[in-house]
Amino acid sequence: MSIAPATVTLSDHFARTLPELALAWQAEHAPAPNLLALNERLAAELGLDAAWLRSPDGLRLLVGEHVPDGVTPVAQAYAGHQFGHYAPRLGDGRALLLGEVAHADGSSRDLHLKGSGRTPFARGGDGLAAVGPMLREYVVSEAMNALGIPTTRSLAVVATGRPVRRETVLPGAVLARVASSHLRVGSFQYARATGDVDLLRRLADHAIDRHHPAAADAANRYLALFEAVVAAQASLVARWMLVGFVHGVMNTDNTTISGETIDYGPCAFMEAFDPATVYSSIDHAGRYAYGNQPRVAEWNLARLAEALLPLFSDDEEQGVAQAVEALGAFRGRYNDTWSAGMAAKLGLDRPAPAPLVDDLLTLLQDNHVDHTSFFRRLGAAADGDTEPARELFLDLAGIDAWLARWRAHGPDAAAMRLVNPAYIPRNHLVEEALAAATTGDLAPLERLLDAVTAPYDERPGLDRYAEPAPADFGAAYQTFCGT
Repeated sequence: MSIAPATVTLSDHFARTLPELALAWQAEHAPAPNLLALNERLAAELGLDAAWLRSPDGLRLLVGEHVPDGVTPVAQAYAGHQFGHYAPRLGDGRALLLGEVAHADGSSRDLHLKGSGRTPFARGGDGLAAVGPMLREYVVSEAMNALGIPTTRSLAVVATGRPVRRETVLPGAVLARVASSHLRVGSFQYARATGDVDLLRRLADHAIDRHHPAAADAANRYLALFEAVVAAQASLVARWMLVGFVHGVMNTDNTTISGETIDYGPCAFMEAFDPATVYSSIDHAGRYAYGNQPRVAEWNLARLAEALLPLFSDDEEQGVAQAVEALGAFRGRYNDTWSAGMAAKLGLDRPAPAPLVDDLLTLLQDNHVDHTSFFRRLGAAADGDTEPARELFLDLAGIDAWLARWRAHGPDAAAMRLVNPAYIPRNHLVEEALAAATTGDLAPLERLLDAVTAPYDERPGLDRYAEPAPADFGAAYQTFCGT
């Protein structure tokens, strides 16, 4: 049996640099690997031969059974606040970092497996994953990438031939995930909790080298690192808000240092606009509701500041003051990104007046208007045809008055169609595709991927992918973490 060809080169830079955070481990055997989805474009960017990845040996690589000589997969250690409660030892309970691979842009990417079996961090879980949740991550992460939102990517989903027990017995699968790295706020929390300042410093230096190299030239490189992460996360969450994305589980172990979206568990796109929207089955108090996401991100960054504090200054009081000042930039950066994005969605070449935006959001909420449909249809209103947007509202007088105010600003319809998607992974279509794929029918999944990976390109025959869920889909839609 041949192993990975010479073109598959993986480095173990993370494991060598930070062995305290890397536990050598092996993936569990997959009895009958079967490829369900392969991202050929991403494979090419990574210099991987798609034809070989489809081969039996390629599938063994994608489930972690066969890796290049000299490569040892590792489970990463990290801590985290989960729904506000600190857990000192989380880590990759069902995931393995195979190593780093070179990307066409000259930087490195992590090649990481999800659902590859129990590790010592599994905390009682089985370490496995079912086909549906792994394909959900594939669909949503690739849709987010197509929307221009920083995200981890999905290279492949491979069915394992191993059953997974949840509420029922489901077919198992492994997701091969690609990320700028898997460094998270929780990584720094873990390092800080060890009391080893040298480990914390090496982790910070690794993060600077990997993600924020400009910080290396700053007078205080570790404070500059924190400032860079604050800026990246503020921008990221603002972009989520602009497309109506609800992450669902914004724990500190799911907050990246790179500023990429990670861990598509109980995630979904909001349909009827409502800041209180929650889709996660376990978020009973609404901590991670759509409208709470900016505040949660800021809270998570405060936890990063606490972890980094020994590196900011030898004087703790001075370090705290520096951290508070740096974190204070979050809201300004968030507001700048959100305001610029909202102006673009409204077709304006300058920030929209606050009352115009606030009144619109009130109208959307009061009339239970579909977020994505409204902004897409608003492009037609900029061209003079207000009816497609208008018909979404019960309060016709209210929307007519708002449209008149908005049109007085001279919106650009063509520009709006470049930023307001026609297609997102609508929840009923995702569920339909995942249910079919679980029974072996991949056609609905392929049609959905075709739509959401070219979200701004309205095409004949895809009308149902642009429509809200039917009334009988249910207002109490829930998503699950898959473990």
